[in-house]
Amino acid sequence: MTDAEIIVRRLSAIELPNVFNPYRDVCSVHDTQASPAKRRQNLISQLQATITGNIDTIWFGRDLGYRGGRRTGVALTDEAHLPILAKRCGSDRIARATKGPAVAERTANVIWQVLSELPSLPFLWNAFPFHPHEPGDPMSNRCHSKKELATIWPLNLYLLEILQPTRVIAIGNDAYAALSYLGLQCEYVRHPSYGGQSDFLRGVRKIYNLPERPDFHKASSNHDQKELELA
Repeated sequence: MTDAEIIVRRLSAIELPNVFNPYRDVCSVHDTQASPAKRRQNLISQLQATITGNIDTIWFGRDLGYRGGRRTGVALTDEAHLPILAKRCGSDRIARATKGPAVAERTANVIWQVLSELPSLPFLWNAFPFHPHEPGDPMSNRCHSKKELATIWPLNLYLLEILQPTRVIAIGNDAYAALSYLGLQCEYVRHPSYGGQSDFLRGVRKIYNLPERPDFHKASSNHDQKELELA
């Protein structure tokens, strides 16, 4: 069994209240019985591409969102960008896991705008790699608790031991706080939600020494500013 398969197998064994684990759970609305297996394969393919490609950077979000990683099994990535991820990973095994129309997610769109400019993809992950939701409302987002984070953190440490990143970037205050609380040194960029798109793009470009792209720095609509999607 490969390192990637070990990580995904351990992830799929975790069950927590009011938390959707996309690698084991079946959404009664959007999934088929095969959906968890497809999401496991998506993550295995992404991990294997990261390991074999000697990727030295991890981007950490906070949690999976209900329009993004809950459906795809890949952090900071919605269904609209799965084909791009598959191409960048050189994998024909990354594919949609849900039924019905493909769903796009605003944060993932902003994330992938700047990822398209990088010569190699960072590994995309979340401090809490599942989708925590409000009790009785599975299509909602909430922040994980410290207790929930503590449950998963040994697996995060195992992941970091395998990948051995030289750079860790936290996307948003919550991700930065979670990583700092657990003693992990990281760089910070603002989360693109709530009007933070321009600051996020500017922060990533500064870290990577990329030229400014004024056409990407557009003001968010009122609807977007009210949105908090974590991918």
